[in-house]
Amino acid sequence: MDRLRQLRLAKDVMDREWSDPELDLAVVAAHAGYSRYHFLRAFKEAYGETPGQYLTHRRIERAQDLLRTADLTVTEICHLVGFSSLGTFCTRFKEWTGLTPTEYRKKHVGRGAALIPGCYAMLWAGGFRTAPGRPDQGAQRRNSREAG
Repeated sequence: MDRLRQLRLAKDVMDREWSDPELDLAVVAAHAGYSRYHFLRAFKEAYGETPGQYLTHRRIERAQDLLRTADLTVTEICHLVGFSSLGTFCTRFKEWTGLTPTEYRKKHVGRGAALIPGCYAMLWAGGFRTAPGRPDQGAQRRNSREAG
């Protein structure tokens, strides 16, 4: 398999699984059949940014969509797009857009369709995430799959 095809496979994984906070360099590199460090160098050479930067940009783009269209808190959006830290999310968001998530929402809300109720947006994004080990976690995942 040629190098660019292997890198595209890994990029496809990031495009599909962008909301998974467990998605990391080792997982993505394995999809390309590379070691972590070889993959990092090859990806940056091919796409001009590291896999981490690419994944962060995808997540920020999704967050921008949700901030414009969904009636969710910034914290809910942070977790839906795959960030585990609100501070990191806000810092990366501002680096990418020049605005905090709250400023971005104030500037862009109302441009286009009405806001989607948060419960629908959460359901569309795969359901409500719960802390590991909570007894109702399986039921919530089943319910979100049945509704989608």
